[in-house]
Amino acid sequence: MLKVFIATFIFFLLAFAGMSLGYMIKRKSIQGSCGGLSSIGVEKVCDCPEPCDARKRRMAREAARQVQLEKHRII
Repeated sequence: MLKVFIATFIFFLLAFAGMSLGYMIKRKSIQGSCGGLSSIGVEKVCDCPEPCDARKRRMAREAARQVQLEKHRII
C-alpha cells in the first residue's frame, strides 16, 4: 500500500514540476481551453462602457510591467 502511495505522489510531483517548467519557459498565464468570456464577445468581466479607477490603475500597472519585461527581455 505504501508503494502505491509513493508512486502516486511521485507521479503528481512530476506532473506539477512539468507544468511549472512550462509556465517558466513560456511566461504565459494559464488559461482554459474554451477561451472564457472573450469567446462570446465580452471584452471584460464587468460590461461597463468606462472602467473604474481601480481597473484603470491595474491596467496602467500591467502595461508598465509589459514595457519593462520587453525592455529587459533576454531572448
